[in-house]
Amino acid sequence: MDWNKIKQVYFIGAGGIGMSALVRYFLAKGKRVAGYDRTPSALTEQLNEEGASIHYEDNVAAIPAGFSDAETTLVVYTPAIPETLSELVYFRERGFRVMKRAEVLGLITEHTRGLCVAGTHGKTTTSSMTAHLLKQSHVDCNAFLGGILKNYGSNLLLSEKSDLTVIEADEFDRSFHWLRPYMAVITAADPDHLDIYGTADAYRESFEHFTSLVRPDGCLIMKQGIQVTPRLQTGVKLYTYAGIPAEGKPKPDFYASNVRIGNGEICFDFVGPDVCIPEVRLGVPVKVNIENGVAAIALAWLNGVTPEEIQRAMPTFAGPRRRFDFHLKKEHVVLIDDYAHHPAELRASILSVKELYAGRRVTGIFQPHLYTRTRDFAVDFAAALSLLDELILLDIYPAREEPIPGVTSQLIFDAVTIPDKRLIHRAELLDVVAAEAERLDVVLMVGAGDIELLVEPVKQLIDR
Repeated sequence: MDWNKIKQVYFIGAGGIGMSALVRYFLAKGKRVAGYDRTPSALTEQLNEEGASIHYEDNVAAIPAGFSDAETTLVVYTPAIPETLSELVYFRERGFRVMKRAEVLGLITEHTRGLCVAGTHGKTTTSSMTAHLLKQSHVDCNAFLGGILKNYGSNLLLSEKSDLTVIEADEFDRSFHWLRPYMAVITAADPDHLDIYGTADAYRESFEHFTSLVRPDGCLIMKQGIQVTPRLQTGVKLYTYAGIPAEGKPKPDFYASNVRIGNGEICFDFVGPDVCIPEVRLGVPVKVNIENGVAAIALAWLNGVTPEEIQRAMPTFAGPRRRFDFHLKKEHVVLIDDYAHHPAELRASILSVKELYAGRRVTGIFQPHLYTRTRDFAVDFAAALSLLDELILLDIYPAREEPIPGVTSQLIFDAVTIPDKRLIHRAELLDVVAAEAERLDVVLMVGAGDIELLVEPVKQLIDR
């Protein structure tokens, strides 16, 4: 594609976190940008303020007049939107260049050295940490991320001097197969998106194909114990990593040693081939970030970031928004917001809270995301939620899906084993919280849907 011929870029599904990074990229390149999203959000409004023109009704008449030239307009869409959407049909029928988000990202980054982080969970934090470590060093980087970094207020980072590009590699709809990584990380491969893949084996095979795309001069860094068999090209180096190595197993190439957890802080020594970086302190001190931190440090170190730069940068990493976000952190009440929406993520989030606040009562408010994910993993969700002291379970957030007969939050609720549980509608939550605000201790709000819109109202009710 001759990017110089592209004057306008139109986004269908502009408000998605991955899409919004591309919106910002093309705005930064001086292109006219417009698009559609189903619902307004703080992110879409911010994009409008930055120069985009986004509307919220699927209406061909709302497409700006300047986007009618198929020769100079690129149309980018997310696979999460239906193929029958009238605006998508309009552009296709008129011969516009219509491309998936991941395909565009692959084209943008094909002439750079891509550092691609994939995995069912952990990829947003690990890629964000990597970008922060590089950005705060003499190396620098570009980055397309799946979360808004609190340090930078954006999910897009650009550099005028570096050809390294950190990319959160999304497995949904096999999107990460468009990438050609220089270096890649796989954080996890627990089955997900079975509405797309059908079986756990097909999901795992998709990651195995991803490993075959790593450039011959690069490397793959895989979490130890992942059930993925790499298919590496000749010349690709393979490394393994872990947070705290399991006893009785061979040590991975990169790991954390001398881990200290206490007083709200986590500190460890990073160990790798021919390197030991002592006293690495996490800026977001939750236990799961030990392994995320090890992967990010490994990737940064392999690309020339010095141990001293890593020691300085890691404590300043504030994390992506909605990844273990503290909204209240007082002696008598704590409120945490987390994006976890897969059973393994949910389990890790709850265990992290339980460890940080041992002996205190943890109330979880969980909003399941997608009917298919609820159907496929109801028992696993219930097992994770049963680790709580108290559960408030909301109805399912459908996102792109239509209801499935018989699939409701009741499937999860019935399998939860703790006695202190209740199932309510989303609209009832604030009344429930208001009635019990005085006794709530540690509150964890979790989910990938619109539960985030309730965090601030809940905070106002329980702040005392």
